[in-house]
Amino acid sequence: MTRYSAPKLTRTAIVTGLIVCSALSARTPVEYANPLVGTASLDDPALLGNAPPPGEEAYTGFTHPGPALPHRNVIIGPINKDLTEAAGNHGIIFPYIHSRRTMLGFSSPHPGLTIMPVVGAWTVPPDRTHASPYDKATEKASPGYYSVEFPDTGIRTELTTTEHTGCYRFTFPKTERGVILIDLGANENNGIEIIGDRIVRGRNGRNNRSFIAEFSKPFKNFGTFRQNRPVLDGSRVRRDDDIRAGARKAEGSYAGSYLQFSMQAGEQVQVRIVSGSTYENAHALLQPDSRNFDEVRRRAEALWAGKLGLVEIKGGTEKQRGLFYSTLYHSLMTPRLQVKKGAARPTRENGRHTIDYDRYSPIAFWDTTRNQVMLLALLEPDVAVNIMRTHLEMARESGWMHTSFFADHAALMYLGYWERGLPFDYAAVYKYLRKNAMDPAGPRGDLAEYMKQGWVHDDFIRHPSPPNADGRAGVDKTMEYSWDDHALALLAKKLGKEDDCRMFLARAQNYRNVFDSSTGFMRGRKADGTWITPFDPREPYYNYMMKEASGWQNLWLVPHDVQGLINLLGGREKFTAKLDEFFTAPYNPKGIARDVTGMIGLYCQGNQPDQHAPYLYNYAGQPWKTQALVRKILALMYGSDKHGLAFPGMDDQGTTAAWYVMSALGFYTVDPASPDYIIGSPLFEEAIIHMGNGKDMVIRAKNNSDTNYYIQSAMLNGQPWNKPWFSHADIANGGTLILEMGPHPNPAWGSSPGEAPPSLSAVGQ
Repeated sequence: MTRYSAPKLTRTAIVTGLIVCSALSARTPVEYANPLVGTASLDDPALLGNAPPPGEEAYTGFTHPGPALPHRNVIIGPINKDLTEAAGNHGIIFPYIHSRRTMLGFSSPHPGLTIMPVVGAWTVPPDRTHASPYDKATEKASPGYYSVEFPDTGIRTELTTTEHTGCYRFTFPKTERGVILIDLGANENNGIEIIGDRIVRGRNGRNNRSFIAEFSKPFKNFGTFRQNRPVLDGSRVRRDDDIRAGARKAEGSYAGSYLQFSMQAGEQVQVRIVSGSTYENAHALLQPDSRNFDEVRRRAEALWAGKLGLVEIKGGTEKQRGLFYSTLYHSLMTPRLQVKKGAARPTRENGRHTIDYDRYSPIAFWDTTRNQVMLLALLEPDVAVNIMRTHLEMARESGWMHTSFFADHAALMYLGYWERGLPFDYAAVYKYLRKNAMDPAGPRGDLAEYMKQGWVHDDFIRHPSPPNADGRAGVDKTMEYSWDDHALALLAKKLGKEDDCRMFLARAQNYRNVFDSSTGFMRGRKADGTWITPFDPREPYYNYMMKEASGWQNLWLVPHDVQGLINLLGGREKFTAKLDEFFTAPYNPKGIARDVTGMIGLYCQGNQPDQHAPYLYNYAGQPWKTQALVRKILALMYGSDKHGLAFPGMDDQGTTAAWYVMSALGFYTVDPASPDYIIGSPLFEEAIIHMGNGKDMVIRAKNNSDTNYYIQSAMLNGQPWNKPWFSHADIANGGTLILEMGPHPNPAWGSSPGEAPPSLSAVGQ
């Protein structure tokens, strides 16, 4: 049970992180949150499906286990996967997998820079024969902190961070050969320099950024190294690496420095690393307040206490509470602040101007718009407004609204934020959203074809296994463009643009153009309009017809018009029967798709296209099936491995984590562009959401347990509630949803057609 000393936190206490636990509280949210959650893969073959291909590791969440601050750029952490290997792993560049047992080094705020403490011998990276086995039992991660011990060398490593500085503390055994290695990775234009007996600085040739590393203890000895190119020596290939004792400068690939220390048992060396556009900029960021490692850690924890304290929970198991705050932690990592309000920023004309808002990194619209972006609207509306401003300014700079993958989901975000009452100049941004949807020269691929005939074709491709990236993803484009067009229609209507509204509303039904009634699935079409043959809806694809999904998984991708899909499939009974088959039929495809992991039947929790599907029973009169499914997914897909750390697939900047957060609270955004939240089955007896507008949303689940997960009745704001959904307007000024739970379904609750969530189409239309 998580409680605080006061009945209700003041906003000041939340922001500053000054949270005091009552005697009844066993652990605080910061103590529950474990950044290692998401670094492991599922280990039950039945849940993994048939991925990955032989010889590859199964997808984890690819989450960051090292210290970071909310929405900040500096993330440092352990590296146990060679970055050259990671870069070659089908574009997945991530340096840590929980199952690996040998540490290669630790990352830094400076791109490509790795730091590693050793005792005794070492070799020039990337050989890294000095890579050390680490003791998993000593590996600890919490918000703002990471530590691990190396039994072979006796070194303990600790990491923490400020907004700009990576802070490292290495505790050595007694030795005359304590060494700290710094290398800059692979690039011929890298350079490094040793200044005095406490400073190392350098630059990255790839992006020409500079770094400064400051040591708390003077070096006893030092030198530089670099990796020379291989040379042919007779019949052998030999690499003559350049290691220079006492040298202060080196340039080239894997240019680095070694710093040697004479250490007493338990003596520590602290290192602070910053990265900047120039040495002067980096030095200005190296603030004195980052010298005290323990104080930096305390400040980081206090910041996270404020963020994680935005949601209070009561009930559930220790594991469920741990997973909840761990996924909430990952949900609040992105987007990342790039330029603070009041700071100077370069302009396209090679000048600089001061910005009057916080500018964030671009949103991964194909992923996070589905849930995480709307979670931010609840918890951090100030961040959400600055995200909108960031993308509007990016559009003004480039001429186009930012997109990701084939979708154009910025429209979903802007409409969803407007429906949630966030203040913004929506008329200004509509210009760019409309341009994306109307100009074939823009980022919407195959837009001219889509506008002409209402669908995008695919050229026939022999389907390899694993599937490659070839193809137009015509089915997925058609469906997701239709979804975006619906949002644009409603934006146009709110702005009084009736002609645009009618045009985009007609396009919002284009998903019907790829529905093949003879098979009952969305199906790819050739350029002449005929259906692609062969077609097997169970086979996973990458960009051929579908996007990282099978025909079964893509079928449900009509969030704006679920009732229209119900009509296409023949009505409620046939729709729910097809959903039943989707969640129960065995997944035995011939092909392998790396992204299709985390399987319940044919459903894939590990990727985005069908993650809303468990909630679709609410639209068809069987909400109790949603309640049971959500609980099943929460239990099986998160932390069900032997380590208790698994995600079903990539987190994708907080998407997979936010699914857990929202579903554990008891609701989900099937269509984030709408103001509606679709009810599932909450994990906890009570959850209090301290919304960013100063109001509280309370969800109470009476008689809740691992067996009592069916809703018997509901009250919303003191009134009986028989709908399996509620609107943001119902809780915008604070609200209370009370659910009576039981061990058996109540088919009478939320099942009539008039109680279904809104859709574009009417019943039978």
